Amino acid sequence: MTENLKPQKSRITFISRAAPYGQNKANLCLDMALASAVFEQDVNYIFFGDGVYQILKGQDGSAIESKTLGNALETLVLYGIEKIYADSQSLQEREISESELLSGMQIVNSESIAQIIESSDAVFNL
Repeated sequence: MTENLKPQKSRITFISRAAPYGQNKANLCLDMALASAVFEQDVNYIFFGDGVYQILKGQDGSAIESKTLGNALETLVLYGIEKIYADSQSLQEREISESELLSGMQIVNSESIAQIIESSDAVFNL
C-alpha cells in the first residue's frame, strides 16, 4: 500500500543584489526563484543594494541588446511569488522613491529583512 505523501513546502528567500545589466546575476536569481515557484515552494524575493535598480519602472534593455528584466519581474505574481520586497535603506542611498518602482513591491527595513531570512529554510544571495 502506498501513501500519498505530499512534498513539504520549503520557504526559500532570494536576495538579488546585482544591477540589472552588465552581468547575469540578476537573471540567475530570477530564474532560480521562478523554478522554485514552479515546484510550489514558498518564495520570498528581496531586492537589496544595487539590486533595487532592477525594479525601476520604464527600463529598456534593447539599447544594450539585452532583455528588459523589469518585464520578467512583473510576472512574478503569475508564478505565485507574491512576497516581493525592496530594502528601504538601499532605495534611500540611491535616492529612489517608491513611485519609481514597479508595482507590487513591499518596502521593508533591515530588521524585517533579517526576520525574513531567519524564517527561511534556504537563502540564495546573488
